[in-house]
Amino acid sequence: MKNIVILISGRGSNMQAIVEAALPGVRVAAVISNRPEAEGLAWAAARGIAVEALDHKRYPDRAAFDAALAERIDRYAPDLVALAGFMRILTPAFTARYQGRMLNIHPSLLPAFPGLHTHAQAIAMGCKVAGCTVHFVTAELDHGPIVAQGVVEVRDDDTPETLAARVLTLEHQLYPEAVRRFAAGELQIADGKVRSGTVKTGSMLAPAPRNID
Repeated sequence: MKNIVILISGRGSNMQAIVEAALPGVRVAAVISNRPEAEGLAWAAARGIAVEALDHKRYPDRAAFDAALAERIDRYAPDLVALAGFMRILTPAFTARYQGRMLNIHPSLLPAFPGLHTHAQAIAMGCKVAGCTVHFVTAELDHGPIVAQGVVEVRDDDTPETLAARVLTLEHQLYPEAVRRFAAGELQIADGKVRSGTVKTGSMLAPAPRNID
């Protein structure tokens, strides 16, 4: 059984997707938020999952908060830390502590559009496809070895909100599957790449192509 700790900052819809997937060999040991008012904490607690709130505003700097957060995480002896809408830039010391065992999901096809406002950027650039990426976390923001990517078409009448809704549907499929594969020992990093990465297009799951036309 693999213990995972999930970090959230809001409602934690990807956290909910992981919990509801009831993944074999996976135990969600705790859900931790940097915002005490995060809706996802009540959702997880109602399902018998340990929850903790660690308000980042109470710490003098990012390093102090990350040290306290790591101490809380380590109480649950996690095999994996999963970021699920955790809206904090992590320090290099924190990412190094969980190197190779911390995943994130980002709402773009990385390396395109790291950071915020990804869907608006995709529309503004005239992208024909958009999507989401599950990746291992490194010190560089929204980088790290890619585990899997979900792809949707960008429609002519899309707004950032409509595109985000379709991408979020894929996120809820892609992230639990990535966690399952991690727990099963299927994700191997070599030369900075995950050798078993996949691309998900609609309901089809296939080996990652070299190019997307």
